[in-house]
Amino acid sequence: MQNFIDAYSWINLRFLLEGLWVTIYVSAISVVLSFIIGAILGFIRYMKIKYVSAIVGFLIDVIRNLPLLLIIFFMYFGLPSTIGVRLSTVNAAIVALTIFESAMLAEIIRSGIGAVDIGQMEAARSNGMSYLQAMWYIILPQALRRMVPPIVSQFVSLVKDSSLATIILLPELMFHSQVIYGQNTNYMIPMFVALAVLYFIVCFLLSQLSHLLARKLG
Repeated sequence: MQNFIDAYSWINLRFLLEGLWVTIYVSAISVVLSFIIGAILGFIRYMKIKYVSAIVGFLIDVIRNLPLLLIIFFMYFGLPSTIGVRLSTVNAAIVALTIFESAMLAEIIRSGIGAVDIGQMEAARSNGMSYLQAMWYIILPQALRRMVPPIVSQFVSLVKDSSLATIILLPELMFHSQVIYGQNTNYMIPMFVALAVLYFIVCFLLSQLSHLLARKLG
């Protein structure tokens, strides 16, 4: 018990919260960017544009089948040696997470749109709507109901996956906990407990947001 009391000193807790802020910051930016890019890629795949959709689909499949750890590693260590661009740890983590999550979200969005009965589009077009009008007013509202749970689930995974950026020494939550119990191995279990609680809080709030959005859209 004394190990827990000592491990949860104000200095250590503040250090953990600083790491949590970096985790939330990196995750939030990655969520916004990956949603925008994933939506664009998902639409391109759904619309089946000649050659373009096939190329985009191939790239998405490649990225989805690569380990995220490898992408993070390449963004930080590989870019300087290949094209001479060196990113900070924060930017490298954001770019890697955005690339990986964009590919995942593109498939979710493509599948969500594709799940709407094609007759909905045909009916909208027969009533004088343009393709974009039918997509915006008829197809997307129906697809969104199906997409919200898996999209939020993917965002939850993104928050947890940000811990992989410890490989490039990103000062996020996991890295800060390692620094603390690296100074005193007796703090290892208390830090693991603290990590579990903090990750649970963030991911639980995102899950509740998913349920709230699903009810509103339903």
